[in-house]
Amino acid sequence: MKLPFLSDTRRGKITKIRAKRTKAMKENREKRKTGELRAVTSEDGNPRKIVGYASVFDKPSEDMGFIEYVRKGAFKNALPRSDARALFNHDTDTIPLGRQSAGTLILKEDDNGLYYEITPPDTQGARDLMTSIDRGDIKESSYGFTVAVDEWDYSDKNTVKRTITEIEEVFDVSPVIFAAFNDTSVALRKMEENKPAAPTDGDTGEDAPMDIAAIAEEDSLYRKIKGIEEDTVNE
Repeated sequence: MKLPFLSDTRRGKITKIRAKRTKAMKENREKRKTGELRAVTSEDGNPRKIVGYASVFDKPSEDMGFIEYVRKGAFKNALPRSDARALFNHDTDTIPLGRQSAGTLILKEDDNGLYYEITPPDTQGARDLMTSIDRGDIKESSYGFTVAVDEWDYSDKNTVKRTITEIEEVFDVSPVIFAAFNDTSVALRKMEENKPAAPTDGDTGEDAPMDIAAIAEEDSLYRKIKGIEEDTVNE
């Protein structure tokens, strides 16, 4: 049976919901530079591939205002629901190098981390990129993602630690010219939101020791005001 067309009002509501979801995902998106990539030749000699690790498990990151760890298994739920693209310099205005749903970008979690394998298209731009990788002009990569579950540890006053236990979605893996930049604005905002509240003035965060003498003096004054005899209380 042919379904009726959506009304303009219903279609408008769906469009707004999708727009809000897309905006929220973009606002929570993070980027991290990764280790070195390399170009390899398949066993049959064709086609060539770009391979590397987008993330390495349990390896401390550089200091980004916090130290970050990604736990093994963090990508287990993210990979089936992702349709990541392989891009150059995270540029969405150029032809992608690969795509997860097309099988030209393979993402898989192994014991070391999140491994990726890109089969670039037979285009001049892709061939130029492979040449630059072979020459060592381009040898780093970066990936974009959102986080589903993380934990923050503030126990060391000198170093805040973040442990990512579940990635929400992987958006792209990109060979980049400069990988010195980590987009940590989302993580830094979360770090502040999760920070334990500072003790107020006069509150050390611990129960203050009782002043027995002061309590006894206050109790005695209370009895005098109420006309309560000591002997009556102690009976």
